Amino acid sequence: MNLSNLSIFGLASDRMTWLAARQKVTSENVANAGTPEFQSRDVTSFASMVDGRSTATSGLATTDPRHITGITSTSTAGIREMDDPTATHASINGNTVNLEEQAIRSADISDQYRMAAQLYRKSYDLLTMAVTGR
Repeated sequence: MNLSNLSIFGLASDRMTWLAARQKVTSENVANAGTPEFQSRDVTSFASMVDGRSTATSGLATTDPRHITGITSTSTAGIREMDDPTATHASINGNTVNLEEQAIRSADISDQYRMAAQLYRKSYDLLTMAVTGR
């Protein structure tokens, strides 16, 4: 039985995938906090991922199956990297990464991921109880 076909499992799984992509971008921001002219990045919203409006990925376009995708491209459909709209202040070297904001974002992502994983697990337990009767 494929649990992804059930709406609650599919939604929780999609949320965890989106959060993982957002955490990846956040860690790249932190890693480049000292890079001159680096622009802070984020991913499109979860709602746009679910709606499927953001189908383009960042990085190089692959027009042939033998092409190698770019390192910065996200492989998940609907998730696209973009400039961080909340990054307002640039340092002297032009970098827009604010480490305090990135730390808060990372903690928030971690909490949301934990909640989605618990929702997935509790739904699985409920389904198991309904099927087995225990």
